[in-house]
Amino acid sequence: MSFYRVMRFFVVGYVRVVYRVRVIGREHAPSGPYVIAPTHRSMLDIPLVGAITTRRIRFMGKQSLFRVPVLGSVFTALGGYAVARDGSDFGPVRESLKMLAAGEPVVVYPEGTRQHGPEIAPLQPGAVYLALKANVPILPVGIAGAEETFRHPTGRFWGFGRIVVVVGEPIPPPARGSSVVKRALVDDLAADLRVTLQRLRDEAYRIRDGAPGVKP
Repeated sequence: MSFYRVMRFFVVGYVRVVYRVRVIGREHAPSGPYVIAPTHRSMLDIPLVGAITTRRIRFMGKQSLFRVPVLGSVFTALGGYAVARDGSDFGPVRESLKMLAAGEPVVVYPEGTRQHGPEIAPLQPGAVYLALKANVPILPVGIAGAEETFRHPTGRFWGFGRIVVVVGEPIPPPARGSSVVKRALVDDLAADLRVTLQRLRDEAYRIRDGAPGVKP
């Protein structure tokens, strides 16, 4: 854990200095286990999410990534854990549930892979299902500016603009009558989460761009 703190200090410190990261709503992070559900536009999202709490956060990655020299060690030090596809989606779910049962926050990008543009993509069920199955809250996070760092308007080089991260209030898991997580419940909660992520993403951009009435 001490190694994680050292790595976090340097990695999070780097993005804070270079991209002038501002985190709003850090106090919303629960003290126990929870699923962190951020918008996803950039490879920087992992260290940006790491800036919302000093606790170790866990995120899954393909086993092949952890076999890469140096890179695999860095991922592991930053809280990553390898998941092996076993022919179904249960392998990643099983490993993530273990992390939550151990009391650790787990990052799951509800949009799936990296997206582009201002609209939140239709959500994958993973983040919501995990939260319901583990009976833990979802912490929604909106990020503004990360996409532009890798997609400079000129198309010639990366930008180093300001990044704002807005952490929403945790969404508690609704009560269920059994241990079975019904698809209808997942779909309803995913629809609510998508609305929340859109609001947080838009709020983050308003703050970053200094919209009227918003203190930059």
